[in-house]
Amino acid sequence: MITPHEYVQLKAFARQDGALLALLWVFTSTLYIIGMTNQLIGLAAAMLIFYTPFFVGGRLRKFRDYAREGLISFRRGYAYTVFMFFYAGVLFAVAIYIYLAFMDHGFLMSQMSKVLTSDEARQAMQQYGMTEMMNESLSQLAKVRPIDYALDMLTVNITLGFILGVPISLMMQRNVAKTEE
Repeated sequence: MITPHEYVQLKAFARQDGALLALLWVFTSTLYIIGMTNQLIGLAAAMLIFYTPFFVGGRLRKFRDYAREGLISFRRGYAYTVFMFFYAGVLFAVAIYIYLAFMDHGFLMSQMSKVLTSDEARQAMQQYGMTEMMNESLSQLAKVRPIDYALDMLTVNITLGFILGVPISLMMQRNVAKTEE
């Protein structure tokens, strides 16, 4: 059973680590945006996206080892992970909204349009009979407001926390203290 003090401690550590995770996501998004014009940087962004579960696992391990004296149940680890993704998701959604509403000025949309209207993409779309669908998708994407996109990212990140929380918490749980030799 978790005491009120332990619950406050769990949420406080999750907030701090959620802020760090949000910084990682903001940095990754920045690399992704730059990567639209530079493939090497785009590859770095993709690699950082796949680093997220390892980062979260590392932060959970630090919480377990330093705040919980080496012990953490699956339930507590899962709650910690979900809270961490929630706090990171909120901060990241705010950052995405600020970028799209005040700084982007249509850059992302023009880059996506440029990629999808290139000769190679156009030929591939025609070959698969997807030209009309792609034009319709671009039109719909242009109508998405920054707040809608930010809320979508928040929902995705919170859902990701619920899903990734299971394997991360299973791997990091420890019910018996490690003995020092």
